[in-house]
Amino acid sequence: MDAQRPDVMTTGQVVELLRMAIMGVLLLGIAGTVIELVLLQHYETDTPLQFLPLILIAAGVAAIIWHLARPSTTTLMTLQIVMVLFVLSSFVGFLAHFEGSAEFVLDQNPDAGTWEILAKALHAKAPPLLAPGMMMQLGLLGLAYVYSDPHHRNSLRRAVEILRIPMPKE
Repeated sequence: MDAQRPDVMTTGQVVELLRMAIMGVLLLGIAGTVIELVLLQHYETDTPLQFLPLILIAAGVAAIIWHLARPSTTTLMTLQIVMVLFVLSSFVGFLAHFEGSAEFVLDQNPDAGTWEILAKALHAKAPPLLAPGMMMQLGLLGLAYVYSDPHHRNSLRRAVEILRIPMPKE
């Protein structure tokens, strides 16, 4: 009965609508992150590692534009690789921010013990320890977009069949 109603969306249409919403949130998150990094002058330092999020964001924007302009398996895989790099970069950022906080604690108190350094680094406001988590969130949003693509799901299904991995029936 619902199949005859023109106002009912198919599952594919709903998935595509959700994918576009994910892409919108991803683009807003990228814009906000760029603004924050520029306002914090995340690029003005003698530490090249601070350029990493800006470089990855530029690569992410390029991959998104390329994919939206010419959707294909190649552009989708490129976007997937860049988003995985976003996630991995967040772990590098966590370590770099922790190291910066720990160095500051040791500058203030060279006799600080391990637990004191850890506690103060975890509560530090500069550099904020969890700020690199934004790159993880953006990367996971991008991966949700990639993995919800029907072409990607079909290629995964073929790979599972080739490898003979048992999968539950839908």
